Amino acid sequence: MTAEREIVPPEASSTVRRHSPLRSSIGLVIAKAAQTGTGFAFWILAAHATFDREVGLTTAAVSAVMICTQLAVLGTGSAVIVSVGRGEPPARVLDAAFGIVGVAGTVLALGYLVLETFVAPDTASLSVLFWLTFVVAAVAGTMCTVLDQALVALGRGGSATLRYTLGGLASLAATALVAWQAHGASADVLMACWTLGSAVSCIIGAVQLRKLVGYRPRPTLHPARHRPLLMLGIPNQLLTLTERAPGLVLPLLLAHLVSPEVAAYWYPAWMMAWAAYTAPMLIGIVQFSEGVRDPDRLATTTWTSFRWSLVIGSLAAVVLIIFAHPLLHLLGDRYANASTVALRLLAAGLVAYAVLQAYNSVCRVLGRYTEAIVVGVVLGTALCVSALWAAERGSSAMALAWMVVLYVGAVVVGLRLLAILRRAKKEAS
Repeated sequence: MTAEREIVPPEASSTVRRHSPLRSSIGLVIAKAAQTGTGFAFWILAAHATFDREVGLTTAAVSAVMICTQLAVLGTGSAVIVSVGRGEPPARVLDAAFGIVGVAGTVLALGYLVLETFVAPDTASLSVLFWLTFVVAAVAGTMCTVLDQALVALGRGGSATLRYTLGGLASLAATALVAWQAHGASADVLMACWTLGSAVSCIIGAVQLRKLVGYRPRPTLHPARHRPLLMLGIPNQLLTLTERAPGLVLPLLLAHLVSPEVAAYWYPAWMMAWAAYTAPMLIGIVQFSEGVRDPDRLATTTWTSFRWSLVIGSLAAVVLIIFAHPLLHLLGDRYANASTVALRLLAAGLVAYAVLQAYNSVCRVLGRYTEAIVVGVVLGTALCVSALWAAERGSSAMALAWMVVLYVGAVVVGLRLLAILRRAKKEAS
């Protein structure tokens, strides 16, 4: 049985028609746009279904789930890209990856819930529904991350569009039903609606992998299979955490250190700005995958990816800047008045974020993890500290502090990126 699992998938994967890097990048961006769009619609419904405090607590819970997800992945998604790119059997790699993230997601989710009960008892929920949906959301989120990067490695990143669209629609339908039944839904119920979308996306992704490479999930906990993935994945994971942690940690800190209402007003602006930031982030993943497959063309791949990051991301950023007020007004007057300027400032940070993503992708390909992680920790800490320092003055002051720090970091990193690419080009020639 083991031999069969090792032989069949490579044959199947060799028949998978790879899409071009550009097509895969654009497809993945469209998929995340669908996820973000349905996510924004979810928060619109939530804002009209209950009180600001409950929305704020839900945003804190969602941020906590995403933090657990980022930690639980342990870099297995990046390790899958490297392993499949080197020709290893996809089924064997994915079995090990799913085994790792399934256990890690469960442990981290339960650990967070227990910790929250002792550290923040005033805002912690002890309901069985909340604990169950929190754990399911964390595990499903880690699975979706691995699915995304496995399909990028197979050159089919655009297949994510279907699963994120259907998952988002499932979540929206549940939230609309709650909003229709009664006003004043608890954070526990909203969290259950949000989790439903993650679970549906995960299930559809598993079906897609089976159709592409004949893969049937059989997660394994065999240490010999986990060790190579973790050795590749953990450095990538630490770097990814420096990219994502500031945006995920800040709503959680705001809800517990300032007030749930401040978190409620900040989160929609950040979430919509992230829609623009998603373009360089996802194109950076494809850039990483192509860099592993063809390291001699690293400079060309980097500049091509950077240009497309700016083109696609800037379109989204311009839309957000122009329509910031009407978009936030969909959540209510309070959100529009509190966060319109913040959204415009955050969207204007697109260029800086694209520079950071290009730098991190190059560091992943070249194995310069220590350098990139140190830079990411310093920058991420500065972003959170500056935003918290400005929190008492409102979302606009927070966004301004965030953007100033982001651009200062991008200038420093951009100069370093140019030096690395010049050296890599000389070595390749």
